[in-house]
Amino acid sequence: MAQATAEKTTGSINTPLKNKSDFNRNGIAGVSKGLMAVLDRVRKVSRSDSSVLITGESGTGKELIARAIHKNSARKDGPMVVINCGAIPSELLESELFGHEKGAFTGAHRARSGRFEIADKGTIFLDEIGDMSPDLQVKLLRALQERRFERVGGSQTIAVDIRVISATNKNLTAAIEDNKFREDLYYRLNVIPINILPLRERPEDIMHLVDHFQSDFARRNSEYTPKIFPDSVKQMLETYEWPGNIRELENLVERLSVLVEADTVSIADLPGCMSAAGTDVTPVCVAGVFQKNIGFNEAVESYQRSLITHALNKTGWVKAKAAEMLKMNRTTLVEKIKKMDIEPEDEMPVF
Repeated sequence: MAQATAEKTTGSINTPLKNKSDFNRNGIAGVSKGLMAVLDRVRKVSRSDSSVLITGESGTGKELIARAIHKNSARKDGPMVVINCGAIPSELLESELFGHEKGAFTGAHRARSGRFEIADKGTIFLDEIGDMSPDLQVKLLRALQERRFERVGGSQTIAVDIRVISATNKNLTAAIEDNKFREDLYYRLNVIPINILPLRERPEDIMHLVDHFQSDFARRNSEYTPKIFPDSVKQMLETYEWPGNIRELENLVERLSVLVEADTVSIADLPGCMSAAGTDVTPVCVAGVFQKNIGFNEAVESYQRSLITHALNKTGWVKAKAAEMLKMNRTTLVEKIKKMDIEPEDEMPVF
């Protein structure tokens, strides 16, 4: 099953926004300079029909940025069609993009419109464009240059009026050097580049995102109310590496909303990966202690918890090996585990 979605509305194309006050964030939360720079570029590019290439790690919100461009553009009343180029086998992707005629291949029992046709008068978002096969890249380049194409197995040329936004978490420049991505297609897509910083490089956005996700979850589940995050927990969140970026944070907020019955989230409620399991980053550093005005005892306990959790995860929760790694007696380690109520946590899903 192809992973593609379409938002279709009716009506004529409206006048694009002319000033910052008209800008619709479309659910994007944060205050960091990096995010503000991205949103300013989104506001500017929304005025045009220029092709946009959005880059960034997986889970940074590339599709949200694409939707913000569409929602703030003159095409906002037209369809926005999303297709994940990496989720569809290459032999089927051409048909998904351009459609096919009846009998074009085995299983083509009827003619079918492609995503380019569906996106007419609107926007098509080509996610994970870096995963597209070289052969299909040639056909895509022609379609982008001419805004014309033929269905698979067809001879009739179809013209469309679309805006193209693409995204990838791959280094396309390196892919070009490795002959895995066409240089001419890259420059056709990369008219307006937008790079989204990973969440670890904009920690000031984290609590704004937490508030946003909590409000959204509470709105969808009336029996839940937003939790309180004390400074010690905020510090842990803001110094964590977030390998799964915003998706990982959203999953964590939902997990805490469901599992934490108290009004306030504690450090013990956070998963083991928050204690730097699998990373070389210490959640509580000296600078962070002074910046966040954390008390000495609280900082020491958090640091001890981080060391113990890291050692336990590294040794598969074999306490004797963890104690050896920490250069302490096993009985002392067991006492600290009980005192701090440290338990093994399931890994957070990373996308």
